[in-house]
Amino acid sequence: MNEKYTYLLINFLTVIFPVLLSFDKNVHFYKNWKYIFPAQVISGLCFLLWDYIFTLYDVWSFNSRYVTGIYFLNLPIEEILFFVTVPFSCIFIYECLNFYVRKDVLAKASLPITHGLTALSVILLVFYHDRVYTLITFGLLLANCVYVYLRKPDNMGRFYLAFLVSMFPFYIVNGILTSLPIVMYNDAQNMGVRISTVPFEDHFYSLSMLLINILLFEYFRRRGKRV
Repeated sequence: MNEKYTYLLINFLTVIFPVLLSFDKNVHFYKNWKYIFPAQVISGLCFLLWDYIFTLYDVWSFNSRYVTGIYFLNLPIEEILFFVTVPFSCIFIYECLNFYVRKDVLAKASLPITHGLTALSVILLVFYHDRVYTLITFGLLLANCVYVYLRKPDNMGRFYLAFLVSMFPFYIVNGILTSLPIVMYNDAQNMGVRISTVPFEDHFYSLSMLLINILLFEYFRRRGKRV
């Protein structure tokens, strides 16, 4: 296979099984597609804007060896697709867990987890406010935690469980992206701490992205059911 299709193939493999399994007779995930797409549009526009800014500030760049060469706003088309395929697949994980794991096993732990994320965000913002990726990642995470405190969504335990499960495919996908590497990070703009080859910030950038997508998904689903 031509190496230029590597990132495109990763996107395809990320989303193909959730799409095919959307027609599972129990979960019926395909019925929720109409609520996923508006959530992804809103979230995707925000994260793509940050992604574009990150390329301007040399937070990361993309290895031309592994992308097709089609760019929009300085971003390869594969990177734009990433903000579609990954949230879609993680919402699929969230919905499957909601059906097959009936008990909200992290309900009581959700508030302490949010407290921990808030404390982590404040500490890292104090010590690494001069690093663009760290600043944006933990600034966004702190804003999400404040939203959770104010609005008190009742699905945070289920979200945290879905996020933990999503870490398995996360390490596969991000491991490939950062080990080849397809996405090349400038460590002057992050903490310089990696778990294997994955920057520490990536975990929390992903958490914020997934939380925003799931909160929007639940909002559109509730609104759709009232119509």
